[in-house]
Amino acid sequence: MIRDLSLALQSILDDPGLAARYPELAAAQITFDRPSEPFNPAQTTVNLFLYDLRENLELRSNEPDIRTINGQATISRPPLRVQCSYLVTAWAASGTDLALQEHRLLSQVLTVLSAYPTIPGSFLQGSLVGQEPPLPMIAMQPDAIKNLSEFWSALGSRLRPSLTVTVTIALGVFTLETAPVVITGLVGMEQLNLSATHGDLFRIGGVITNAANAPVANAAVTLVELGLATTTDAGGRYSLGRIAGGAYTLTVRSGATTRTVSITIPATAGNNYNVQLT
Repeated sequence: MIRDLSLALQSILDDPGLAARYPELAAAQITFDRPSEPFNPAQTTVNLFLYDLRENLELRSNEPDIRTINGQATISRPPLRVQCSYLVTAWAASGTDLALQEHRLLSQVLTVLSAYPTIPGSFLQGSLVGQEPPLPMIAMQPDAIKNLSEFWSALGSRLRPSLTVTVTIALGVFTLETAPVVITGLVGMEQLNLSATHGDLFRIGGVITNAANAPVANAAVTLVELGLATTTDAGGRYSLGRIAGGAYTLTVRSGATTRTVSITIPATAGNNYNVQLT
């Protein structure tokens, strides 16, 4: 995934549409090498050195995505948001005023990358294609490198003009979990400070299917004794409440087909409130 990010940045800087406005950048090669001595490319180069990976705590999310599929709840935990920081340097290979050439090249890189607060989908590569949420990109992140002289010494090279580019990607490190859908919800009611008034009410839920085990939408579901009624959604799911515990009769009607079943609230172990119309 990180390799795909590097290729996405390369595709932005290699965009053919930049040639007319930024001819120096269009002619430069894009590399991802460590710029330590004796790094000295033979042709004009823009080098993006990936020097730091860390979790983006500001974008961290702990809210799981829960979806119901075929009577099962699928739970996906949010991806790890990884912040990838690149040191960008320019290297002129020939001609006069090499330093000024490099300054011009750096300014072009900064202008191009700063135009994108997130990486457009057309530049994404490999595993990043279609990734949500979009990939935030910041050129010239403030205080990205606290001590430049020490940083360049650690690289084994002399201090030179540079800028930083930081992109945050979503790394899916958690496996998808499945769990049964809750079929009985309990609500306890009690008058303040009077425990003798405590009472339990339940909310029940189930799925209505046909003879082929496909969900039945818009089926009428009625709890006969209490006159509670509802209809199923597109997935055949329904919900009824609030209901005191006990034995009840549940009637399901879809078109000309009707089925009546006896249920117990709360459901006993191994039982549920699903009904199949046959």
